[in-house]
Amino acid sequence: MLRLSRTSKLILGALVAVILAFMYVPLALVVLNSFNSARIVSWPVTGFSLEWWGRAFSSEPVRVALLNSVLVATGATIIALLLGTLVAFALQRYSFFGQRAVNLLVVLPIALPGIVTGVALNNTYNQMLEPIGIQVGFYGMIIAHGTFCIVMVFNNVLARLRRMNPSFEEASQDLGANPWQTFRLITFPQFRSAMVAGAILAFALSFDEVYVTIFTAPPGVDTLPLWIMNQMARPNEANVVNVVATIVILASFIPVWVSQRLSRDVDERD
Repeated sequence: MLRLSRTSKLILGALVAVILAFMYVPLALVVLNSFNSARIVSWPVTGFSLEWWGRAFSSEPVRVALLNSVLVATGATIIALLLGTLVAFALQRYSFFGQRAVNLLVVLPIALPGIVTGVALNNTYNQMLEPIGIQVGFYGMIIAHGTFCIVMVFNNVLARLRRMNPSFEEASQDLGANPWQTFRLITFPQFRSAMVAGAILAFALSFDEVYVTIFTAPPGVDTLPLWIMNQMARPNEANVVNVVATIVILASFIPVWVSQRLSRDVDERD
C-alpha cells in the first residue's frame, strides 16, 4: 500500500482545495447573487432580497423554457433508452461484420464538439429535409439531443452486460423458461439499475445542452439554457438568471446522486 509523507499529503490537500475552490466558488457567487437586493450583479452582496425569486417563479418565459427543456430531455432520454439498450445487447450478445465500426459510430457523437453536431444537423434539416417538404420542427431538436444521449445509456448497459454471469440465463432456459420469461425475470433485473442510471445521465445531459440546441431549435422556441444565454445580455435581468441558475444547480445534484447510488448498489451486489 502506497504511503505518502506528511509534506506530500499537505501539498496534495492544498491542490485539491484550490481545484475545488476554482470549481465551486463561482457557483456560490451565483447562489448569493440570486438573493442580491441590487438590480445589477455585484460583489460583495450588500443586501438580501427574495424579489428576484418571486419574479422568476412568476415569469411566463421561464416556465415555457423550463417545459421545453423537460420535454426535449424526456424525448431524448426515451430515444437513448431504446436505441442505447438495443445496440448494447447487439454488440455484447452477437458477433457480426463491422461490430467495432458500429461501436465507434455510437460513441462518436459524444466525442464530437457540440457545435459540429449542431451545424451538421442544421444543414440536414434546412438543406435536405425542408426542400422535400419535411418539417422536423420541435421533434428535430429532440432527435438531435438523442444522438449524443444514446452514449450514456449504451455505455452503462454495455458495461453491465459484460459483467453479467450467463449461467443464470442458461439455467432459466434449462428449467423451461421461454426467452421472454428469461429476459423479464433474469436478464432485465440484472441490468435495470445500469439502464436507469444511464437514463438519468442522458436526461441531465440533454437538459443543459446549448450548442446543439442553438442550431436545431425552431424559431421562437427557447429551452432553459437558451433563455439564460439570451437574458445574460440584459443587465437588469441578471439576478433573475441567477435564480434560475441556482435552481438548476440544486436540481443537478439529484440525477448525479441517484446515478452514483445506483452504480454503488450494483457494485455491492457484485
